[in-house]
Amino acid sequence: MIKRTLYFGNPAYLHKEKLQLKVDFPSEEGKSAKTIPIEDIGILILDHPRITISQALLADLIDHNAAILSCDSHHLPAGLFMPMSANHTFTEKLRFQLESSEPLRKNLWQQTVKSKIENQAQVLKGIGKEASNMENWASKVRSGDPDNYEGRAAANYWVKLIESDFPFRRGRYEDVPNNLLNYGYAILRAIVARSLVASGMLPAVGIHHRNKYNPFCLADDIMEPYRPFVDLLVLDIVENFDTKDIEVLSPAIKRELLALPTIDVYIDDMKSPLMVGMQRTTASLMQCYEGERRKIAYPKIQIGNVKPRSV
Repeated sequence: MIKRTLYFGNPAYLHKEKLQLKVDFPSEEGKSAKTIPIEDIGILILDHPRITISQALLADLIDHNAAILSCDSHHLPAGLFMPMSANHTFTEKLRFQLESSEPLRKNLWQQTVKSKIENQAQVLKGIGKEASNMENWASKVRSGDPDNYEGRAAANYWVKLIESDFPFRRGRYEDVPNNLLNYGYAILRAIVARSLVASGMLPAVGIHHRNKYNPFCLADDIMEPYRPFVDLLVLDIVENFDTKDIEVLSPAIKRELLALPTIDVYIDDMKSPLMVGMQRTTASLMQCYEGERRKIAYPKIQIGNVKPRSV
């Protein structure tokens, strides 16, 4: 069953009552209390300085493997609170991850980069852009990507994907729609991290990312082929909303981006919501660590499912 993503952008008191998340609002808000079964919650997003949450609720959310995102003063996800373990054989599985060989990790990164570039190429083709060089680069990615085809593809991809008077620069503090991309990627990262823990892995130990200050290196690895799904969502928003709404990341825009866990993805021609597909991806990664399979089950964007965009 797909879990729910809950967003709170107003003052509220969140606490546990009879296995439910109960939301009480300040009297001046004039809203009635609401309850949601804790077991239905996958991601909880807190985006207001006057939100209070009880320890009993936090403990139960963690016990049900929910991810809790805390937003900063700019309303962007800034912190992620996760279970330390959510798999009954966590220690055994963690050993497989930590003792994985360098050739295996390089092979897994090769698969990841290849899948990401292929999906980026499909996005470009879906909006009528030429992508033969991207497809060529995807076919040439070697173990560990020593030729940095990921970087080459990214430079080519962004210039073609976002048309503007100046070449588009992808970055955390760059111009719109970077704010939308940042928000979408933060949601995606939470989905990946939650699923990695459920599959028995430690999100801090990556196959490629190794930044000592980053506790989500593996999440940042595995989310790469999924990023183009966020890009598609952002393209659709840019096309259908006013510029002023996009610049301030309005509630309507956030609602669009929070639909990310429910959008359809295809893995081995089987359709499922992204959050469910992610569970297949992380389970397959664990099987690679355990020596039970050689390929990570990544989704493939199919051109017929890419929304056309007027350019």
